[in-house]
Amino acid sequence: QFVESGGGLVQTGGSLRLSCAAAGVTLDYYGIAWFRQAPGKEREAVSCISTGDGYKEYADSVKGRFTISFDSAQDTVYLQMDGLKPEDTAIYYCAVEELGNCPLTEYHYWGQGTQVTVSS
Repeated sequence: QFVESGGGLVQTGGSLRLSCAAAGVTLDYYGIAWFRQAPGKEREAVSCISTGDGYKEYADSVKGRFTISFDSAQDTVYLQMDGLKPEDTAIYYCAVEELGNCPLTEYHYWGQGTQVTVSS
């Protein structure tokens, strides 16, 4: 139902855009979040958005560098990542909640993950 894409290898200071696209679902009132997990570290929340009212939140570590957005025509949530740093290297996952909350209170779906690697 949800397909992630957009990861890759980029140099410090570079940009990537991750996508979490819904297939067969209209994201009229969902909570969508991006999480990341680096090797040997716990999973951490990066950002979330409520597709119903557009409310957004960001982790302090990414504020001012990452931007989450929702394209209702494409039923896709994007995470634009600018000013990437080596410490942003991780597998990024999108998570979906069918109640429209941000932060998410339940996790109804997890994406397969996409690798983001930032070289120094």
